[in-house]
Amino acid sequence: MKQAVIGLAAIGLAGCATYGADAAPGQATAPPATEAMMCNAESAQAHIGHIATEAGGAAILKESGARTLRWGPPRSAWTMDYRQDRVNVQYDDQMKIIAITCG
Repeated sequence: MKQAVIGLAAIGLAGCATYGADAAPGQATAPPATEAMMCNAESAQAHIGHIATEAGGAAILKESGARTLRWGPPRSAWTMDYRQDRVNVQYDDQMKIIAITCG
């Protein structure tokens, strides 16, 4: 029983570790902040009319600056969740890209 109490106390103290510049050597430091990624669909509009391919999707993702890409097949309905780091690529029955938007 005594060992269980000591073990629980040690776990509780682990949450008191300091982070950042004030951390002493050997203590945990916070990971670097990740850069916020925002979608800019305007920079990828040149892909409209092209055939939807994996390579084209990778180029659209890179050019838009988005973190994720969502393909929209013909007659698909988008979900209502908006994500500023996502680019949406919609294509028609012939696999031609018809729209590139953010969200």
